[in-house]
Amino acid sequence: MATKRFERLEEIRRLDPERDASEIYRLMVAYEFPWDVARALELALYRTYAVPSVGRLLAETAELTGRTQKRYDDTVLLLDAVVEHGFGSDEGRTAIRRINGMHRSYDISNEDMRYVLSTFVVMPKRWIDAYGWRRLSGHETHASVVHYRTLGQHMGIKEIPGSYEEFEQLLDAYEAEHFRWDPRSREVSDATLALMASWYPRPLSPLLRTGTLALLDDHLLRAFRYEPPSPLTRSVVRRAVRLRGRAVRLLAPRTAPHFARQNPEVKGYRGGYRTEELGTWPRPGVGGCPVRAVGSAEVVGGSEVSER
Repeated sequence: MATKRFERLEEIRRLDPERDASEIYRLMVAYEFPWDVARALELALYRTYAVPSVGRLLAETAELTGRTQKRYDDTVLLLDAVVEHGFGSDEGRTAIRRINGMHRSYDISNEDMRYVLSTFVVMPKRWIDAYGWRRLSGHETHASVVHYRTLGQHMGIKEIPGSYEEFEQLLDAYEAEHFRWDPRSREVSDATLALMASWYPRPLSPLLRTGTLALLDDHLLRAFRYEPPSPLTRSVVRRAVRLRGRAVRLLAPRTAPHFARQNPEVKGYRGGYRTEELGTWPRPGVGGCPVRAVGSAEVVGGSEVSER
């Protein structure tokens, strides 16, 4: 049990970022940066809507415009099961089977799949380096790459980058080429911003929307045709989030893990849930997600996992 603020970081540095990638990533997500990773992954998924092929599909399925909270909860809980229990566990295997089952109905390009995966690697590091109580260590960055490479392989994604730098280059180049206006993407964006605002008292909704927009970069705002917040608003919001990180640095280290399933924003399963029942079972043209698996079964932990 860590008793000093940097003791767990020392533990992480004693682990091997290849062999112990899942353990390092779990320590990073559940102990060191649970709030930051949750916010970063929310914004990671959100920015993918600015790629019209992703945003249009999500609008057509209505999963993120008609059942936004459930779609959010299912995504969080399925990804969380893999982090908490590991790729080779029954829960981890079930979560991957569910992810692949939902994704299989759509003919999505491998390029879009890799881009979505890259957001999971790049955006948490960028967020934590800017707003966390400390910067992400090299071991944590390396372990994040290994974790999401493994997830991508289980999802059938091809030509996955091999390093953080390659993931970052892929993300930046893909966004420069593909971010552009699409009215259906804007529908999904508006629904997601409304969901985030709904987690707080209603009178705060306009302030929270403005605060969220103040954290977004200019080319993402342009793609959705949002009016950029004023420089003063951006400065105030970003400084406030940085101050939160500095305050966390002064706190004692977390002694118990905090997984994403414990986040107050996950509202739809307060009575409990079964991993195998999360998400949807779409047919072509009904429901879905911007990433799909390839083939009729996936390989998890060295063995084939059949469809549900």
